[in-house]
Amino acid sequence: MFKPFSLFLGVRYATKIRQKTKFISFISSTSVVGLALGVAVLIIVMSVMNGFDRELKHKILGMVPHASIHPVNNTHLDYNFIDQAKQHPQVEAVAPFLEAQGLLTSGTEVDGVLVYGVDPNLENSVSIIGNYMQLGSLSSLVDGSFNLVLGEMLAIKLGVGIGDKITLLLPEAAISLAGVFPRLRRFTVTGIFAIGADIDSHLAYVNIKDLASFLRIDQNHVNFRLKIKNLFLADDTARQIKHNLPGEYEVRSWFQTHGTLFNAIQIEKKMIALLLLLIIAVAAFNIVSTLMMVVTNKQSDIAILRTFGAGQQDILNIFIIQGALIGFVGTLIGLIFGVLGAWYISDIVRFIENLAGVHFLNPDVYFISQLPSQIQYLDVVYIAIAGFTMSVAAAVYPAWRASKIQPAEALRYE
Repeated sequence: MFKPFSLFLGVRYATKIRQKTKFISFISSTSVVGLALGVAVLIIVMSVMNGFDRELKHKILGMVPHASIHPVNNTHLDYNFIDQAKQHPQVEAVAPFLEAQGLLTSGTEVDGVLVYGVDPNLENSVSIIGNYMQLGSLSSLVDGSFNLVLGEMLAIKLGVGIGDKITLLLPEAAISLAGVFPRLRRFTVTGIFAIGADIDSHLAYVNIKDLASFLRIDQNHVNFRLKIKNLFLADDTARQIKHNLPGEYEVRSWFQTHGTLFNAIQIEKKMIALLLLLIIAVAAFNIVSTLMMVVTNKQSDIAILRTFGAGQQDILNIFIIQGALIGFVGTLIGLIFGVLGAWYISDIVRFIENLAGVHFLNPDVYFISQLPSQIQYLDVVYIAIAGFTMSVAAAVYPAWRASKIQPAEALRYE
């Protein structure tokens, strides 16, 4: 069977192990292993960073408002605003809400909480909370019932469950004939949700009319949250809607609440990718030392080939093919282990946590409780191309040196 001359010798030099070249073969193997490790680690780390990005968008931004409009200076919006806002092409859903910060107490336990007053019939259209209810449902937040739904971690901290009474205190005083007292109200726990993020430790829901009554504000003086199709247009969309409304309004978006975290993840992703690419480059350029040793070892063979009519381009191709083969094998092994590692990284970390009895991602510190991973195959393709390209580039100099060997000089002492 016909085999191209340069391809045949390049593959033979890369795969044929002789007694006197075992050390060179060992160096070649370490180059393959180093390249494979670099590619695999880069794929795994990039997948984890993509997972963090996905969790931020899905879980965190699925719970907090993408954008919201808050009437100010006695301006108010009624439910007709919902149909008006939906006319904007970027608005997917609209729901009213109120918010208040306070303390939840149960027995001797006290913890801070952000309370959302919501319409249980509309909240599921703008939030993912309905998909993460562990006990009860939002439908239990009936007007006048003063029921409350809270996060699982918050429920554990306060030691409460379904049917338990819990007290909400606001950071303001109520003045009566008996004196000054903190404003407080007893609520009944009727639901527990678990997002798997830090939101579970500080968020609670009540009926919007119950919260308005507790805050002693007009039930028509509510805010509206918008679910936006393109998250990066949330701020602009809300401002465009605001300009078409009479009165004064304050516009907020997720950029103010979580934009810094999102930007930090994007910057970290780019910097980590750059650093790990340098590791791949170091592994790839081990091929330089490998091929230089091969060239030195094969000088007499190269001289004989030149004597038989092989041109400089043929010799150049032999060693470039050898470097490309090493790069291809290393990159391929790295791709296999990298994709498998990224696919099962959550299970691997969970196994290590159970084995060591530790929890790496404490949701009190991080915004998630489990290590996420998302393989983006375009990233895998770019990493594979980068690893293979650097391997071929590393082979160019040794191949050029081999092509410049003069037969007379190489055979002088043979």
